[in-house]
Amino acid sequence: MATSLKSLSQYTDKNIIDVSGKKFGIVVSEWNDQVTESLFSGALETLLKHGVKKDNIYRKNVPGSFELTLGAQWLAELEEIDAVICLGCVIQGETRHFDFICDAVANGITNVGLKYNKPVIFGVLTPDTLQQALDRSGGKHGNKGDEAAITAVKMLGF
Repeated sequence: MATSLKSLSQYTDKNIIDVSGKKFGIVVSEWNDQVTESLFSGALETLLKHGVKKDNIYRKNVPGSFELTLGAQWLAELEEIDAVICLGCVIQGETRHFDFICDAVANGITNVGLKYNKPVIFGVLTPDTLQQALDRSGGKHGNKGDEAAITAVKMLGF
């Protein structure tokens, strides 16, 4: 089904474990903060809904989405962190900068998860417009922050 026809924040309860004792790191890009703050709110709400203690959620900000990878690595290398969620937003512009940033961030986040053998979740929006970003960060298409958080929870139940 096309994204334009549904909420992205729907999920099943399959593979959801008790995460009340788990610790989550959330790395949030400061760039496009109107969007990323909404993503963070969605992720936080979802983690709390599933029993994560607020004291077990560690938030760190980075300047932009490109820096999410290093921020994720710094959190992932901490033995006490069970999963890392990366939240950012890169909006298509008039140059190829978008392509380079998105590719680097996607590959970097994947590599951090593989290097540390723990869930490192890609919660980065890559829309064409600000309106599309708003629609996916708490608007008519749900909140990608919710999706990123439930993905972390489910991966811990793998």
